[in-house]
Amino acid sequence: MAESAKPTPQLELFNSMTKKKELFEPLVEGKVRMYVCGVTPYDFSHIGHARAYVAFDVLYRYLKFLGYEVEYVRNFTDIDDKIIKRANEAGETVTSLSSRFINEFLLDMAQLQCLPPTCEPRVTDHIEHIIELITKIMENGKAYAMEGDVYFSVDTFPEYLSLSGRKLDHNLAGSRVAVDTRKRNPADFALWKAAKEGEPFWDSPWGRGRPGWHIECSAMSAHYLGHVFDIHGGGKDLIFPHHENELAQSRAAYPESEVKCWMHNGFVNKDDQKMSKSDKNFFTIRDVRDEILAVSSINYVVDSHILLGYLTAVLFQIIDLYHPMALRFFLMRTHYRGDVNHSDKALEIASDRVYYIYQTLYDCEEVLSQYRGENISVPVPVEEQDMVNKHHSEFLESMADDLRTTDKLQQKLEQQKKKQQQQKQQKQKQQQAQKQPEEYIQAMFALETEIKNKISILGLMPPSSLAEALKQLKDKALKRAGLTEELLQEQIEQRTAARKNKQFDVSDQIRKQLGSKGIALMDEPTGTVWRPCEPESE
Repeated sequence: MAESAKPTPQLELFNSMTKKKELFEPLVEGKVRMYVCGVTPYDFSHIGHARAYVAFDVLYRYLKFLGYEVEYVRNFTDIDDKIIKRANEAGETVTSLSSRFINEFLLDMAQLQCLPPTCEPRVTDHIEHIIELITKIMENGKAYAMEGDVYFSVDTFPEYLSLSGRKLDHNLAGSRVAVDTRKRNPADFALWKAAKEGEPFWDSPWGRGRPGWHIECSAMSAHYLGHVFDIHGGGKDLIFPHHENELAQSRAAYPESEVKCWMHNGFVNKDDQKMSKSDKNFFTIRDVRDEILAVSSINYVVDSHILLGYLTAVLFQIIDLYHPMALRFFLMRTHYRGDVNHSDKALEIASDRVYYIYQTLYDCEEVLSQYRGENISVPVPVEEQDMVNKHHSEFLESMADDLRTTDKLQQKLEQQKKKQQQQKQQKQKQQQAQKQPEEYIQAMFALETEIKNKISILGLMPPSSLAEALKQLKDKALKRAGLTEELLQEQIEQRTAARKNKQFDVSDQIRKQLGSKGIALMDEPTGTVWRPCEPESE
């Protein structure tokens, strides 16, 4: 008799405030309210953004799997110094530029299969709420106005820096904005900025101006989720100053304000350095999917430390290289709080693993297709049911442990592949021309359902059919190798001819050359076939 699956373990999440994992218990039973800081849309989003939003998409999906009704808010900072500067350079309005890059961001998120949040508010739609919040902070004596600007006074808020654990004398004024010598304390930060010549502005009690960077999220999170909510997330670079300042603002206005769990994801590094637009060492999401192969009238040298994300976005001379699910898998292989180190090899490995997963599931679908309409009455064999239950329990235990996504899924797929091979051998031994024994069919149905269910929770099931996803992965592998299907077939035919002529050194060389380009050849009774693989060393 098969062992029953264990009950779902309770979710534990690491809280950046307490610096430890804590049992997650929502404020309202059955409901979760979550706010994640969104992008400033002045350029295409880079892979670091993908890192953050894939991480919180996994959380969002898992909370929904656990049965919670999740209210997920992710904002757009559509008014900012960088947007204004970029719009002026491009000769377009702030609204036009930010809306364009918001649309591009949403396309990127859809490609990565990040589910749309419940709400995606824009700062410019909430100026009224921001002004109301600043007014409340001033009424409570926690902010001051000077010549149309309004600053938060950190000296009036003893809890300041409780999230980051920094010391006040460690603060670096001017890290994102210019130092203002009028401030009472260099660490004081802007809640409202007086309008400058040619900048967008809104009327306020302090004159025409626009919001500071931090106040927006305090206002929008309170508007949509209330002053107390369950989860606030973002990249760990937001702990200070952004989230630290959010916390101060919210509590200065409404002392009861509280976030039950602060969550922060790690960076994506290149050459062990954090990627950022300001440092110009970043990949856009599209750079990872695409690569510039030619630019008609422009010659340039690629510096391995200065990545051409901006040029990629502008020049539009791109060819797809990686399937979006390979990028998602790559980002998920490292725990969300850890730093991911980007490399071509890591992406190749991720692409190879995704192909393996899809191929295994496709093979399973093909075998089972002739039995799906039948009513097979025999139960799933005990051994296979125990395997399914064990995998289900281990998956839930990993996810409950602060979303510990691991390679256990890959291990399970390898077990399933081995089971398929055993079934094929069994079929040959029994000389069954039509069907395998019913118990094996039931076992495969159970394994297929289990794996697809878990892949779906992780957001890794392809939106198209498995056959279409496999074709897309093969097409991208050919492009990375600089080959076409026709050129590859020519090399396969040359190798076949060399083998027939016993020129094994020639045939081996062709196989090795293709292997170094990420193309694996497999000799089968019906001929030679190929599949993408991790490039081999020559």
